[in-house]
Amino acid sequence: MILVHHLNDSRSHRILWLLEELGLDYEVRCYQRDPNTHLAPPELFDVHPLGKSPVIEDGENIVHESGAIIDYLVRKYATNQQLQPAPDSSDYEQYVQWLHYAEGSAMLPLLLKIYVGQLGDSGEPLQPRINSELDNHLGFIESSLAGKTYLVDEQFSAADIQLSFVGEVAHSFGLLSQRPHLKAWVERFQARPAYKAAVEQGGTYSLAK
Repeated sequence: MILVHHLNDSRSHRILWLLEELGLDYEVRCYQRDPNTHLAPPELFDVHPLGKSPVIEDGENIVHESGAIIDYLVRKYATNQQLQPAPDSSDYEQYVQWLHYAEGSAMLPLLLKIYVGQLGDSGEPLQPRINSELDNHLGFIESSLAGKTYLVDEQFSAADIQLSFVGEVAHSFGLLSQRPHLKAWVERFQARPAYKAAVEQGGTYSLAK
């Protein structure tokens, strides 16, 4: 049985969603953010030295970082190119790039918008650069989704799951109104039964607008 250390309103929702897509049995151990600071509770430091979520336990394997967890679960449990292209196909490299792009590049300007926004007027000098980066990355995703259902070869994959948090955070900031392809993609994956089942397992997901 896979154990998921799950923090509310966080990237760990993606792991519950992936497990539902794979049809695997799992247990959820829930942790709640501090209502005032919105920080993770100190109990997560007992799970991993970074005090972050998600973390999974699968037998003797303890895996942290959402991208690494997604890669681990797909490699170990997916069958017949389920959730990823065949490794020897031309689409596989594109899939891997999206998988790493989500946290390696796309999420950073959104995090900066969140944190700098908390500074009030003192953060205003940084906003033009942050907004420029957001336009760059969200524009890239928007153009990549033009005429497509999902990121890679019209097939829903773990890359869509990994990048989903970027789309949802951008949506929560109201940044998708002029990006119809990205908005439709978010609405499409949020309608998947496995996504909805993950919300039921992990609790209300406030970013899922």
